[in-house]
Amino acid sequence: MIPTFEPGALSVLCLMAHPDDAEILAAGTLARLRREHGATIHIATVAMGDLGSVEHPSAEIARIRHGEGVLAASLLDGTFDCLGERDLCVHYHPAIFHKAVTLLRKVKADIVITHAPSDYLLDHEEASRIARAAAFGAPIPNLLPGMAPLPRIPWLYYADPIEGHDALGRPAESEFFIDISPTITDKENMLACHASQRDWLKKHHGMDEYIEAMKRHGALQGAKAGVPFAEGFVQHKGHSYPQENILLRILGS
Repeated sequence: MIPTFEPGALSVLCLMAHPDDAEILAAGTLARLRREHGATIHIATVAMGDLGSVEHPSAEIARIRHGEGVLAASLLDGTFDCLGERDLCVHYHPAIFHKAVTLLRKVKADIVITHAPSDYLLDHEEASRIARAAAFGAPIPNLLPGMAPLPRIPWLYYADPIEGHDALGRPAESEFFIDISPTITDKENMLACHASQRDWLKKHHGMDEYIEAMKRHGALQGAKAGVPFAEGFVQHKGHSYPQENILLRILGS
């Protein structure tokens, strides 16, 4: 049975690999949760975005991208955290697992949204594993006993992989869709906060491909759902994880 949450009591953590992943894959849903249900929104990355530039050295672009993440999250009155791994070096290990558990407990996550288990980039797949393990571990009292555990395993959702294809380039099927037509402008504004990535693609494509690619995929998923724009998800329903679909219950399909 899905618990009843008072307005503003729902805590949602979107834990992805790099700055801008949350905005590309799930910001429309995050915005609806905030606008319609007063949810507290937390965006976090496993990696720093330290390889995401041809102009700035690693430490500088990591600093820039952290600031962009903070700005994007602030549009939903949310928080931004980074677990501090290097780009292209994300992998599951005890230290990063413990950092993720600590983060889930700090924000008191009720819902966790992360990458699809199969995606084009191993950083994404490893971030997905880390989020899944942390969701399971965060309620266990003997794990990091100095910090209060979560009362239950949070709901865990996988967003669409980038461009809707798995690691082998095959179409990935969404289990359900969330209509983000009411918040597509929020999603666009949040993604535009990542100016270092947007400007880089503008220079190379001669157009605002960063935003347009996001909107094309949103429209494609929307067509499947019968709405202008949608985001697709798969719910993790393995043993001990919540089985009811809270996103569908409170946002509709």
